[in-house]
Amino acid sequence: SCTNETPADQTNAKGSVAFDLAVQTEVDDTRANVSCTTPAAEAFDLTIEGVGHTYSKHYAAIAEFNEGDNYLRLGNYKATVTAGSLTEEGFDKATFVGSEEFEVVARHDSAVTITATIANAIVKVETTEGFDNYFVGGHTFELTTEAGNKFDVSDKSEPLFIAPASFTIAGTAVKQANQSGAEGATITLPEYKMENPQAQTYYTIKFDVKDAGRATLEITINDDVVESIDIEQELNDNAQ
Repeated sequence: SCTNETPADQTNAKGSVAFDLAVQTEVDDTRANVSCTTPAAEAFDLTIEGVGHTYSKHYAAIAEFNEGDNYLRLGNYKATVTAGSLTEEGFDKATFVGSEEFEVVARHDSAVTITATIANAIVKVETTEGFDNYFVGGHTFELTTEAGNKFDVSDKSEPLFIAPASFTIAGTAVKQANQSGAEGATITLPEYKMENPQAQTYYTIKFDVKDAGRATLEITINDDVVESIDIEQELNDNAQ
């Protein structure tokens, strides 16, 4: 007799899956590799979710799946691996995340490679020689993330790993003492806010002073000028 029902062995059919992990430290702005502690494969947890059907299972490690019951019913799935947490921001606090969709075919062994990339926005604050020569008395910079975490980035050579969400940089700088020997004035620098930093992207924020007749504070991000301020006009000693 003719029937449209799928045979029982077909609906329950399974295929095996083996996951492999590739960890990349490249970032988008230069394709350069970021120097950071790269997690070992054991540090990644694994979540498998159904695509177009309801299925969700979490494993503390990829090996827990690969070395256990690594059979899934036929269908489409998405695997996500994570090492670290975006809530833990800081220097050398990289979080890696990767996901890959795959299909399970009945009685077939599938090899799935998941590439994990840096999920943070990466920020480094620098000053130029022109800035340091103008504010010869020194400077301070503090970066505040959207989560409210504060970091001293005054003279840091290593980058900061933060969640890809808005952040602000506030600072002060001390001008040279005048001829009468009075102490150099401390200037409150304008607070700079970046609204939409992207994951896996490196931002070099540079503070420069151009002194061609009028001293101008320039803030650049990856060499694009985002602020240009007349120091004498807008940042005089009383503009605290």
